[in-house]
Amino acid sequence: MAGLFEAHDKARFETVGICLGDYGDRPDDAMRVRVKQAFDRFETAGHLDDTQLLALARTLDLHIAIDLKGHTKGERMSIFAQRVAPIQMHYLGYPGTLGMSGAIDYLVADPVLIPAALRPFYAEKIIELPDSYQVNDRQRVIDPVVPSRLELGLPEDAFVFCCFNNNYKITRDVFGLWMQLLQDAPGSVLWLLADNDAAARNLKQAARDAGIAPGRIIFAQRAELPQHLARYARADLFLDTWPYNAHTTASDALWAGLPVLTCMGQTFASRVGASLLTACGLPELITSTPQDYLARAKELADAPAQLAAIRRKLQDTRLNVPLFDTTRFTRHLEKAYDLAWERFAQGLPPDHITVPPMA
Repeated sequence: MAGLFEAHDKARFETVGICLGDYGDRPDDAMRVRVKQAFDRFETAGHLDDTQLLALARTLDLHIAIDLKGHTKGERMSIFAQRVAPIQMHYLGYPGTLGMSGAIDYLVADPVLIPAALRPFYAEKIIELPDSYQVNDRQRVIDPVVPSRLELGLPEDAFVFCCFNNNYKITRDVFGLWMQLLQDAPGSVLWLLADNDAAARNLKQAARDAGIAPGRIIFAQRAELPQHLARYARADLFLDTWPYNAHTTASDALWAGLPVLTCMGQTFASRVGASLLTACGLPELITSTPQDYLARAKELADAPAQLAAIRRKLQDTRLNVPLFDTTRFTRHLEKAYDLAWERFAQGLPPDHITVPPMA
């Protein structure tokens, strides 16, 4: 989100950041320095109790308060329950409704993520941005030094299916489908994130139980972001998970030029992949059933020219597609703020807002 904070129109908006982490005396790293500098005012408030935090928030005279955590670790939703601004929104941190009618007025989304037919299942009114709901920072650096497949522990001549999602997103059904895919593509491997030792052991055992040699499951250790993005170049196709899709992991892969195949469901968390691919102009990588997902993965693995064309399209257009246009995203979000404030100023209750697309 750093690029969003930096791109705000400072002539029209005063931005205040309230950090809910307690960093104590630790020195700031480069990203924290960058984020702090992007705001007009920045408060570190993780050490405050609820009474103190509520008092601080109310002294800031906010017009719009945006929760970035939702029901995740370290949240302080009790502050929003007591209201600190006339308009309160939720964005990005939690993929779904917060169920807090009367406290959270709006949820930022897009037409793929939450189609009109699904709006009744959300406690919030929906702000529908015209592209993807997910902001991306186009300053993310990709290390120019790309390690070889040998250095990464990958076979040189294999088709590499990749999924760097957290291991807890890999359900039995999804893994079973991946094993069927490896069975049908004998010269392929599956490249996963080494999340923890127990998960790695269990996944290898599950592969063995499915009749797949465990050596075809290869694990990558966590890496710094520039190096992590660079190694995507050695994979052939990113396989998304469901019902909890890749979110930032998917946009990382797309930013690095790796095609992502997703299976879209009905929930927020299961529609993020489709939202990102739509904003990249790649609807051909969106499926809606496990059977179609498996068939499309097989088709792409068997059609290197078709996959290469998709990859070239992604690499050639990444600086032009809406998903990676940070300034365009920021202007759309600012328009949403304007429209929400206009309703409040007219004495109208919150209602669904559709932000018109910029030219």
